[in-house]
Amino acid sequence: MTASISTETSLNDNHKPNTVRSVLGFDFGTTRMGVAIGQSITGTAQPLDPIKAKDGIPNWDEITKVVEEWKPDAFVVGLPLDMDGSENEMCQRARKFAKRLNGRFNLPYHMMDERLSSYEAKGQVIAQKGNRNFKENSVDGLAAQMIVETWFAETTK
Repeated sequence: MTASISTETSLNDNHKPNTVRSVLGFDFGTTRMGVAIGQSITGTAQPLDPIKAKDGIPNWDEITKVVEEWKPDAFVVGLPLDMDGSENEMCQRARKFAKRLNGRFNLPYHMMDERLSSYEAKGQVIAQKGNRNFKENSVDGLAAQMIVETWFAETTK
């Protein structure tokens, strides 16, 4: 995956990337959001069940349950840049979502370039001869896992 870390973080970010123990990662989408929980000790993440959204508005009750269950130190939200690195409307929506996470839960957020994460997640499923119906067989959690693991790799360099 071609990835680069975005330097954008929340204004009250008193958790520097190298002091974060766990992060909740999101692959932002307008109908479904991938979610993964990651641990800095191992630099790995595991996908969680996706969270439904309606017209880009997430189910905040479900997000609250996940945050309360996993108690992350920070959030990592995928930034869906175009292949040439330029921004698009989805980038604005993902940033707005990250800022709302920060506002609701008072935890810092980090934006992570997510170009090709969903494509690579689908490739992994196909390589493992999994169900290719990606509407039924969501790869959103796997994409969120890749976003978090790439963020860990980039912030521990």
